[in-house]
Amino acid sequence: MAVEEKREEAPIHGDILEAIFSHVPLVDLVPASHVSRAWKRAVSTSLRHVNPAKPWLTVHTQSARAPHVTNVFAYDPRSRAWFEIHARCASPALTTALRSAHSTLLYAISPREFTFSADPLRLTWHHARPPRVWRTDPVVGMVGAVVVVAGGACEFEDDPLAVEAYNTESRAWVRCESMPEILKGSTASTWLSVAVAGDKMHVTEKNSGVTYTFETNTMTWRGPYDLRPDQSVMQCVTGTIRGRLMVAGVVGEWESVKLWEVKGELGLGLGYWCEEIGAVPKEMVVKLMGEGVGSIEVNWIGDFVYIQKRTEPEEMVVCEVGSDGRCAWGSVRNVAVNDATRIGRMVFCGSNVGLQDLNRAFMKNCRFVEKVM
Repeated sequence: MAVEEKREEAPIHGDILEAIFSHVPLVDLVPASHVSRAWKRAVSTSLRHVNPAKPWLTVHTQSARAPHVTNVFAYDPRSRAWFEIHARCASPALTTALRSAHSTLLYAISPREFTFSADPLRLTWHHARPPRVWRTDPVVGMVGAVVVVAGGACEFEDDPLAVEAYNTESRAWVRCESMPEILKGSTASTWLSVAVAGDKMHVTEKNSGVTYTFETNTMTWRGPYDLRPDQSVMQCVTGTIRGRLMVAGVVGEWESVKLWEVKGELGLGLGYWCEEIGAVPKEMVVKLMGEGVGSIEVNWIGDFVYIQKRTEPEEMVVCEVGSDGRCAWGSVRNVAVNDATRIGRMVFCGSNVGLQDLNRAFMKNCRFVEKVM
């Protein structure tokens, strides 16, 4: 009688698991980390040393006719994969336009309520009383625990430059110094770019590069500062990378699109200047320009910069800025674009997303459906 030998499966060694997990999307590493302690350690080591997690870009689409109808898509540059997020709590029942501020804050403002979320996957939302001044298209920035709402007031308001700050801890609004008079003709977010660095909110007029800084310590404005790198730059969009103030701009009639870092300190009397760190490759500029000139939209998320044309969002140019300041360029197709979203709103946001955030999402019955590019 044949004796059956008991065979044990050969264990997969940690370094092999780490290499395997480096090719697995972050979403799928969540269940993998629950298989065993060895797998959990391998997932953790892989994310720390082999292929670290990278900040996600999220695209929120909103119906023009029914504002409460929204869809959420997320791009994970680590695995170069798109996901559609199905979650009841991904966005509240909106009655007004969804907007984003400095690429990390998502919000909606109405006469009844000010709703916003800085949560990585927008699973939790903060609901507050609306600001005293009714606004349609203000510039908004979240500086620490304070959300600053500036300009964009309705025509019937006395002060179109009014500024209010909401403290998320005390849940109270405070009236602040109004925006500088020179910005009176361009107080809407359409004409202004917002960047938050440290305890300051920088507001830049896109065409001229004229910048004013709002300091939350004193609730006052400082400036003006000229952040246009040179006279050939026609559009300036500010943002931050690792807490450093940056500028993206279109040179001439779409001759090139470049990135600069603002060196020195604004307002300290030590001087400041813009130092070029990279330029979009020529072939990508042609693809980005599409059928004609137009304005660009720039989203700064972690070490990544996403650049696209407002009127043609199908293709995005992506730049990853390394710790040495070098730029790695690429492009990605926007899977959220279709016939329905073209006539609605498309809002871009992003944040660092980790295993804990995804674990919390799964506990709230969120589903991540991979989309084929």
